[in-house]
Amino acid sequence: MSTQPTVILVHGAFADSSSWNGVIADLTDRGFPVIAAANPLRSLSTDAATVKGLVRSVEGPVVLVGHSYGGAVISNAAVDEPNVKALVYIAGFIPEQGESALELSNKFPGSTLGETLQTVALPDGNTDLYVRQELFRNQFAADVPQSQAALMAATQRPVAEAALTEGSGAPAWHAVPVWSLIPTGDKNIPPAAQQFMAERANATVVEIPDASHAVLVSHPKTVADLIATAAH
Repeated sequence: MSTQPTVILVHGAFADSSSWNGVIADLTDRGFPVIAAANPLRSLSTDAATVKGLVRSVEGPVVLVGHSYGGAVISNAAVDEPNVKALVYIAGFIPEQGESALELSNKFPGSTLGETLQTVALPDGNTDLYVRQELFRNQFAADVPQSQAALMAATQRPVAEAALTEGSGAPAWHAVPVWSLIPTGDKNIPPAAQQFMAERANATVVEIPDASHAVLVSHPKTVADLIATAAH
């Protein structure tokens, strides 16, 4: 049995668990048990409840890692879970109670996500959001090879608009140590917003100059390094 904490990776909007593949390979080589959660991307409260159930299924310490909207999910999922020893945000939202992902991304100028979105009406009256495939690489993954970015665009998971507008509950980061990786070329969540959130959460910060929002794909070793640091 591994003596390392289990790393639970939570993807964000417009992505799926395969976005963590490079990070998983690196962490596995270092001896970490890894689970890449399937984030439903339906509502913040239900997504957090899904991840919380996964956390509770793991014996021993857990490091929770969230990319983008997944950061809001782990902030809520880790509440009152004593086995969560660290929260790691990869280009991630670190919300305070009542704040939504949409509100935080618009708190500082620089996000160009809105103009790239395509809406799809759902039968229940809700709306799904996609990034238009022809705009995906420039918006989301500018430092990822063209062929790989095209696959990411085609396989992206839509996020319900309601998930991005729902306010956070009281977040776990007030009680759990925080690490934050900030890609300075992020066009989804302005780096200034990420800096603001990280500073507020007293996070240990690593910056990657000019990296895109898909920094977990383009710089998996640096991401894995930060997770391993948080785990020890």
